[in-house]
Amino acid sequence: MSQKATEARHGKAEGLDTRAPEDVLALLASGQQEAARAVDAAIPALADAAELVADALRSGAKLVYAAAGSSGLMAMADALELPGTYGIPREQIVLLLAGGLSSHGEMPGAPEDDVALAETDAAVIGQGDCVLAVSASGSTPYVVKIAEIARSRGAKVVAIANNPGARLFDGADVSVLLETPPEVVAGSTRMGAGTAQKLAFNMLSTLAAVRLGHVHDGHMVNLRADNEKLRIRAAGMVAEIAGIGFDEAREWFGQADGSVKIAVLLAAGAADADTARELLDRSGQVLRKALTELTMTENTVKCA
Repeated sequence: MSQKATEARHGKAEGLDTRAPEDVLALLASGQQEAARAVDAAIPALADAAELVADALRSGAKLVYAAAGSSGLMAMADALELPGTYGIPREQIVLLLAGGLSSHGEMPGAPEDDVALAETDAAVIGQGDCVLAVSASGSTPYVVKIAEIARSRGAKVVAIANNPGARLFDGADVSVLLETPPEVVAGSTRMGAGTAQKLAFNMLSTLAAVRLGHVHDGHMVNLRADNEKLRIRAAGMVAEIAGIGFDEAREWFGQADGSVKIAVLLAAGAADADTARELLDRSGQVLRKALTELTMTENTVKCA
């Protein structure tokens, strides 16, 4: 039996192929649920990782995801969501996936061993960037090599793995251990390990967005509203935050060039969109701070 939990056989999997469908599904569900709890112990490390991510993005540097196989799919799901959900510039998000995805949707396994490919792909990494290097085993050559190169170039490295003592953790600025149990189907890390990774990515990137000022009272106030559903959602946010009606909120949103933050500030009394932008710039793009400054300025004018 493998010494790595990600490769070991689950203690309750014996005779799995002889059981009733409902029993198999129940075991699969419990395995996923148990794996999901692995993120609880990783919360302090994820908090530290989110600060590194926020610092890099705030400075204009890149957030780089490096992964292979199933872990790469978890990374890709997170990376592709950030520009639309939180308005992070697409050019600041880089996904390095071993071998990429073919036009047929295939995901070959051989490239995860390709160190030369890692060296080529890592050329995009520079000083000040933050690299999220993820591998269920923690020993994937492609990912380990990219992490090594990133460190040598002055980038911050967040290593995410599901096995204690993973090689990927060596020299990392932050090590995130997601200690998931053996998979019900041994080695199929798209299940429990992948579930824990998905949760960890959700938590990490969302906290980074909070730290960047892109979340206000649970609203994604820096979203890219590029369809009607999202424009309606954005106007609803403006209405709720500013305490005004939906129709008025939609008018302010239209005057704000699609920015929820600017629309809220206009509704709160900012003279124009340029004034609102200046308030946001001074506040580090944090809407709450900008609103506080606007209120204080208005009160000072009233008292003068």
